[in-house]
Amino acid sequence: MPPNPLRLIAPLALLVTMTACATPGPQSVEPPRLTLPKAAETTCTLDRLPPAPTEADLETGYARRGASIVLCDAARDLAVQTLIAERELQDRWREQQNPRPWWRIFTGG
Repeated sequence: MPPNPLRLIAPLALLVTMTACATPGPQSVEPPRLTLPKAAETTCTLDRLPPAPTEADLETGYARRGASIVLCDAARDLAVQTLIAERELQDRWREQQNPRPWWRIFTGG
């Protein structure tokens, strides 16, 4: 009696379907990047006093300089927060690119 061709093809078909399920989804080649807000890219400018300042010039100059420093510090903080968020996204992206092998669950590694 000749061998049934389905008996030879069935294990191969089962193997193909199992490996098709095990392949990972599409992966991006580049890590994620965030765009830096315009406020973080602007340069900080401080007011300068005129050549012969009066007392009123000094008072307004100090007030303007204080406001400029606050704005500059806020822009710097925005840049730092953007950088931290970008690094967290890139760390998560790297973990998805290199998943833990299944056997590490049992070894604790």
